[in-house]
Amino acid sequence: MNQRHRLLITGASGFTGQHACKHFVKAGFDVTAIINNNTYKNNDVRIERSDLTNKDEVNHLIKKVKPHYLLHLAGQNHVGQSWIDPISSLEANTLSTAYIIDALRQENPNCKIVVAGSALQFNPANMSTLTHPYSLSKTLQVLIAQSWAVLYNLHIVIAKPSNLIGPGFSNGVCSIFAKKIADMEMNKADKVLEVNNPNVQRDFIDVRDAVSAYETLLLKGKSEEIYEISSGKNRSLKEIINGLKSLTTVNFELRSLSNEIVEQTAEAGPVKLVKIGWKPAYSLETSLLDILNFYRRNLK
Repeated sequence: MNQRHRLLITGASGFTGQHACKHFVKAGFDVTAIINNNTYKNNDVRIERSDLTNKDEVNHLIKKVKPHYLLHLAGQNHVGQSWIDPISSLEANTLSTAYIIDALRQENPNCKIVVAGSALQFNPANMSTLTHPYSLSKTLQVLIAQSWAVLYNLHIVIAKPSNLIGPGFSNGVCSIFAKKIADMEMNKADKVLEVNNPNVQRDFIDVRDAVSAYETLLLKGKSEEIYEISSGKNRSLKEIINGLKSLTTVNFELRSLSNEIVEQTAEAGPVKLVKIGWKPAYSLETSLLDILNFYRRNLK
């Protein structure tokens, strides 16, 4: 990749954003990382601080960076917080998206854009499927992105990742389990792992595979399309726990509030993504080992 290809990554200090910066630098992109705090450091990228819910700041940012590509990862991604402050979730996920793609419309309408949606989006044609304000905010975000693509002929691709796992600090369930086990190994926690229902099923995909998918979408994705980023296979939390248990010598007890069987039909999977050249590289076993080793290193 020629260094003149400038890539702007929003949400760069987050779990996915940090992996994205590392991946795209290695791939040869000239990366500018957008953060909204003063703690993130990365000598391999340019760092810009910007409040993406401030229209003037966003316009200034785009004029300064003039990106050829945008990977929009920033936003509020906590369901619980969206119940407490739904307006902030709407601002973080919808207004920021509208501001940044409209700034690109004015400054560089040829910029290729990937917007990271969510598996928790709902179908606006069926309001009964709306379950929380976070889902509303991510659905509106996608509608805004697709609308700008149609109305202004912008190249905007929607990524729809499932549950991302992998090394790094994360609030995901796999990381929560791994951190607790690492604490057990250092005798910092009781040898008990608590879970509401171990039979709950989810689709898990390694964050490094997701970032690889984002590159594929930036280069080959079709505008206005939504691409699933997933494994295409549901795993129960019990399967995750057993996988982690096989990686430790700690004999811990599993406690659950419910053991109700939960059957969930897997989505179609990343069929469209595979067709344009993406292929996952990380097995579930590798991901779990890398997560556990990360917390072993970082909790000492």
